[in-house]
Amino acid sequence: MTSKTTPIAETPNYIVLDKYTKEWDAADRYQSEDDLERELVQDLVNQGYEFLPSLTTPDAMMTNVRSQLERLNNVTFSGDEWKRFVETYLDKPSDSIVDKTRKIHDDYIHDFVFDDGRIQNIYLVDKKNIARNKLQVIKQFEQVGTHANRYDVTILVNGLPLVQIELKKRGVAIREAFNQIHRYSKESFNSEHSLFKFLQLFVISNGTDTRYFANTTKRNKNSFDFTMNWARSDNELIKDLKDFTATFLQKRTLLNVLLQYSVFDVSDTLLVMRPYQIAATERILWKIKSSFEAKNWRTPESGGFIWHTTGSGKTLTSFKAARLATELDFIDKVFFVVDRKDLDYQTMKEYQRFSPDSVNGSDSTAGLKRNLSKDDNKIIVTTIQKLNNLMKSEGDLPVYDQQVVFIFDECHRSQFGEAQKNLKKKFKRFYQFGFTGTPIFGDDIVDGKLIRKGNALGAETTASVFGCELHSYVITDAIRDEKVLKFKVDYNDVRPRFKAIETEQDEKKLSAAENKQALLHPERIWEVSQYILNNFHQKTHRMQAGSSGFNAMFAVSSVDAAKLYYETLNALQTESEKPLKIATIFSFAANEQQDAIGDIQDESFDVSAMNSSAKEFLSAAVEDYNAFFKTNFSVDSSGFQNYYRDLASRVRSKDIDLLIVVGMFLTGFDAPTLNTLFVDKNLRFHGLMQAFSRTNRIYDATKTFGNIVAFRDLEQATVDAITLFGDKNTRNVVLEKSYDEYMNGFIDQETGAARRGFIDVVRELTERFPKPDEIVKEEDKKEFAKLFGEYLRVDNVLRNYDEFSALKAYQGLDFTDPSAVDEFKQKHYLSDDDFRDLEAIELPSDRAVQDYRSTYNDIRDWLRREKSSAEQEQTNIVWDDVVFEVDLLKSQEINLDYILELIFDKNKKVKSKGDLIEDARRVIRGSLGNRAKESLIVDFINKTDLDQIDDKAGVIDAFFSFAQAEQRKEVEELIRSEDLNSDAARRYISASIKREFASENGADLNAILPKMSPLNPQFRTKKTNIFEKIAAFVDKFKGVGGEL
Repeated sequence: MTSKTTPIAETPNYIVLDKYTKEWDAADRYQSEDDLERELVQDLVNQGYEFLPSLTTPDAMMTNVRSQLERLNNVTFSGDEWKRFVETYLDKPSDSIVDKTRKIHDDYIHDFVFDDGRIQNIYLVDKKNIARNKLQVIKQFEQVGTHANRYDVTILVNGLPLVQIELKKRGVAIREAFNQIHRYSKESFNSEHSLFKFLQLFVISNGTDTRYFANTTKRNKNSFDFTMNWARSDNELIKDLKDFTATFLQKRTLLNVLLQYSVFDVSDTLLVMRPYQIAATERILWKIKSSFEAKNWRTPESGGFIWHTTGSGKTLTSFKAARLATELDFIDKVFFVVDRKDLDYQTMKEYQRFSPDSVNGSDSTAGLKRNLSKDDNKIIVTTIQKLNNLMKSEGDLPVYDQQVVFIFDECHRSQFGEAQKNLKKKFKRFYQFGFTGTPIFGDDIVDGKLIRKGNALGAETTASVFGCELHSYVITDAIRDEKVLKFKVDYNDVRPRFKAIETEQDEKKLSAAENKQALLHPERIWEVSQYILNNFHQKTHRMQAGSSGFNAMFAVSSVDAAKLYYETLNALQTESEKPLKIATIFSFAANEQQDAIGDIQDESFDVSAMNSSAKEFLSAAVEDYNAFFKTNFSVDSSGFQNYYRDLASRVRSKDIDLLIVVGMFLTGFDAPTLNTLFVDKNLRFHGLMQAFSRTNRIYDATKTFGNIVAFRDLEQATVDAITLFGDKNTRNVVLEKSYDEYMNGFIDQETGAARRGFIDVVRELTERFPKPDEIVKEEDKKEFAKLFGEYLRVDNVLRNYDEFSALKAYQGLDFTDPSAVDEFKQKHYLSDDDFRDLEAIELPSDRAVQDYRSTYNDIRDWLRREKSSAEQEQTNIVWDDVVFEVDLLKSQEINLDYILELIFDKNKKVKSKGDLIEDARRVIRGSLGNRAKESLIVDFINKTDLDQIDDKAGVIDAFFSFAQAEQRKEVEELIRSEDLNSDAARRYISASIKREFASENGADLNAILPKMSPLNPQFRTKKTNIFEKIAAFVDKFKGVGGEL
């Protein structure tokens, strides 16, 4: 008897479901990793996948690819034709992971010439008729790169491995599955002639939590933070593997995600869309179709708006919606409308791929008009300013009568005003959609009672212009999904004389104070500037010598304020050895009527309208910038635009430490390296959320929240804004916990779990492991690794708090010196009571923490060796729930120069080289990036007369000369002992040292090997051995410079 399988999840329109009903019960019995794998494969077979149990080798995979591509393209290859197809297109020897990804996204049709001379298009995938693509599943596929690996479950599309699923049993940290994927990427996925270079998507699961992420070589996109859960359209997460299989891995859904909802951008980065991005795109396309069928255009009902919080990737969603709208047969043109200031170099390149001449920063309409007349170009990317100029200057254009879709990338700045009126006047048949992170709402009144105060200043709201909300993903959703960070908001009230005006909430009185310049009093400007300089390194995680940390922005109320702060900050650091690199930017802001409370005034690129003193100051600031960066920008219109773009790029790359702004860069500017916003400005609603959101982009484990330091009391304004743009529980979700809660513990309101405080963690750490170098038993190693990981996480959060900064500084205070104590209190704004409170808290000494870090690194290295050792002993201790906090270790890293300076200082104090070496080893082993240099630094100390060196610069020069000589010697020895190709080996090793890691991808490694056939059984062992030696060499000598 055959049983009929009914699909669990089915919907006529969308792949992101409005409803999903779970139709299974969890088994009571224990489920091993094998059980989980078997159940997944069975569920996929039930959903229509073909299971190939015998396909476990590269040869079997290639045979299957051939039969699948022959089926898809209705052809038969001869043996020679297939070999030629593989060698010239499918698996060219020089292909990288990027080339393979391009074959799935752009070059998936290949013109192949058969032996008889006929030419036929050979498709790898069918993007028009998605159901024609065949889905198969395999498990335990074996492949050898630098190591032999066996993969859990792989999904093949037309025979090509496009999705890799790695499983861990329930209860194991999901990050372990992520780490395993990461390891396979380095060891075997991308080895020579591996079809796994075609992988587009990774899925990781421990049964109860399941996530997906794109296969990308971009190291800043390759962190666990970029993994995501699947979800319903109401943003309810779908986490269990069985539910994920029934929804995301449903055949139509998975093929759509791979072929429609992934983006391969101009910088060769593969991005896969998140569920809320796909949901929004699908709902826009549905709305266009249904409005067209109902002949309902040109009204708010024919369009709608998408409310996706700032920082959640609106531009990717809106541009993808625009691209897919061009594929609707009945649509003639799609206008993708951006604000001119959002056009940095990167986005312009992206848009110009699809719409040449449309976006070039000028307001001239010539390029736009040219594009409109082209029949082969359905998508028109343009700026609001240019579109408005076109409508004003062109009375009659064919496009006015065509079926047109408008998608506004940030509708908050485009929805009202002149452009909107002209659009409704000129275009006859259009559908209009807007994206915003901060909609404009009217007052919410029910039965005559005000339920929620809105932020609209006039009658117009986002909904009255664009129509109803089609999809929302608000800040609480994004924080829960860890797609943006929380905010930590400090009102910094350390200026008693100015407290009354800083805490004033009445808008009229505040404006009066601004006008009277009470807030610009020289003493206040000096105190705020001094606070910023004193606390900048702490707020931006730069307290460790050589740590690059983050950078910051300073939002001020006016051009006058920008001038005063810019001059004062620079004057205060004239004596500094390493002054902060400070820049500023502002322009003319027309005094236009605002549409919503708290709108940040729009500053144009038209500098000529500014008054002469403002223009003079801007010119001087740009000259400072030119002098520092050897650039040549000016404040005329095009020169200023170029300055704007260059500045944006230098802020993103952390070349600028502190950027002072009035309005520019507070909206739409995306810089994940920015973690702190200093504020001396009255921010409200939209402006407040936009400005705060410059700081809360995810980056790495070190960045746990956006730091807001307000020099005015913005507490109520913050609560009002996050309540309007979130939901009833927003305050608990969006705002970071207090210093006391992190020190003493709290109950997590989201999960109900008790989180213990830093004091308890430190107490347990120092009582259980007073001597970390005596931890021997494996069980103790595991417990220590978990406990010190917890210490690192809480310590990383607390580093942002001024109180913790004072507590750390207190540890090194000389209590016998009354003037030092007074200076300490003054610097940290402490009363006598505050000072006494510090005494009660015990922290481990810097030396003890260094020892803990060293032991933590030793245990991590030991565990890696154990795992890779073939004959590892059987152990009952499972390490899968331990996550090593590598990012946090790196963030507190001390650089090589600093280690050498310490050696110079210590050499003056210690009598014997033995003691000096012992101290040096302790510092080096506590440093993740310099551990490999231990033998090099110890050799340097032993072979150098340090007493003959006069200063710190001298010891650094001496070490680098020594290290470069050692590097040359070791390279010669490596080439000689392994019989390597000398020139090729030097090139390969030089390139590896430059990028700071050795890679097995590409043909470079093979080129250096001694002459040996790849068929020789010794070839693989020899290659692996040489690769490991070079990888160790690179770790040891990276950063020392010199020629090989």
